[in-house]
Amino acid sequence: MNAASQPGMAAKPHLTPVDASGELSMEMNSPEAVSRHFPPERSLGAILIDAGRLDHQQAGRVVQLQQREGLRFGEAARQLGVVDGEDILFALSKQFEFNCLLPGDDAVSADVLAAFGGQHPLVEGLRDLRSRLMLHWLGEKSTCKCIALVSAQRGEGKSFIAANLAVLFSQLGQRTLLIDADLVNPCQHRLFKLPNRAGLSSVLSGLAGLDVAAPIPGLDHLTVLPAGPSPPNPRELLSRPTLASLLAQARHAFEVVLIDTPSAAQVADAQIIAAHAGNSLLVSRPNAATIAELGALTGSLDNLLGAVVNQF
Repeated sequence: MNAASQPGMAAKPHLTPVDASGELSMEMNSPEAVSRHFPPERSLGAILIDAGRLDHQQAGRVVQLQQREGLRFGEAARQLGVVDGEDILFALSKQFEFNCLLPGDDAVSADVLAAFGGQHPLVEGLRDLRSRLMLHWLGEKSTCKCIALVSAQRGEGKSFIAANLAVLFSQLGQRTLLIDADLVNPCQHRLFKLPNRAGLSSVLSGLAGLDVAAPIPGLDHLTVLPAGPSPPNPRELLSRPTLASLLAQARHAFEVVLIDTPSAAQVADAQIIAAHAGNSLLVSRPNAATIAELGALTGSLDNLLGAVVNQF
């Protein structure tokens, strides 16, 4: 980033007009004058100044070049070298209310590809899946959509798909809750770099409430409920009425609820969770599960919306 404020910089930089011919007659001799140039609907310049990525003197130089050469603000700023590509991406994401992290941000795992707003083939495929799910839900009266993601075997990418799909729903402005319901082999706390001292197991045991779910910084509208400490009785916990009560609260507080479940080959917990969720989505990877295993799983689900073949 090239636009940090410099120590000792004059409080009111004075920018002299280009020449007396009137080619650029605008004079900005104060931060207030620069600010007045930017429209109130959150221009790139205003966003960059507010974030401390551009100072008023630099902004004034950008405006002069912008008007003289007929450039867009971002193009002029890049040409002057006062911002870089990451600064522009940051400002555009704020301008269009597209919540994403900058490349290299370690707030979440790099495996959460959708968090960085890129054009990775997997993310594009999941955007298509998101659109298909939304079309499926058109006309439904329910205000909350709840889906359990299931797989026949471990290692098919179910948790990976759940994390990225949750980010994509949140980027639509949908209040989204991701629940890690794999109480034996949890991983959402690692993907989103959250502590796992309390979570779903704590809620199901009556030791905590839904408030232990954590909002994800930089990804507005996304909240994650980690699995919590691994209990000695995961199936019994998931069979308690507390799970139905928790999902009822979640449906009231969120617009989309995604549940990462244990693999069905190990335990029957996935079927229990899917029944409470009301909808299920199968995630499979080629050559990971047998046709018999997939058939047994799909036959046990009465609310299967479809399947995702994960090739990543």
